[in-house]
Amino acid sequence: MFVRNLEEVELTERFVDWGNGTSHRLLTKDDGMGFTVCHTVVRANSEALLQYRNHLEACYCIKGEGEVEDMDGNVFSIRAGDIYVLDKHDRHYLRGGKDQDLVLVSIFNPPLTGTERHDLNNKSGSQY
Repeated sequence: MFVRNLEEVELTERFVDWGNGTSHRLLTKDDGMGFTVCHTVVRANSEALLQYRNHLEACYCIKGEGEVEDMDGNVFSIRAGDIYVLDKHDRHYLRGGKDQDLVLVSIFNPPLTGTERHDLNNKSGSQY
């Protein structure tokens, strides 16, 4: 058993500024659990086109607000208590709220190594 906290993670390479926010990679592949858990912050008034080609992701909102948009143009408002699931390696837009950050618990399967970074300048969307 082990315990890890956000402040501890901020002192390691498991703390990632991904361009439009931050990600505390609380569990990664090296932990041997078979999945990753991240504390993810999406900054207010930000937008990112993302796709996880090698991972499935579920995001549970614990604070704030924002939205996710699929490639068919369906926009889903996300608030505390909502979960969104990218079960088909879905390409999507992720947006922080107009006045507040979107704070998520993100679960990845298979697990991340913990050092992955987004390329928000990629016109077809950041992928890993």
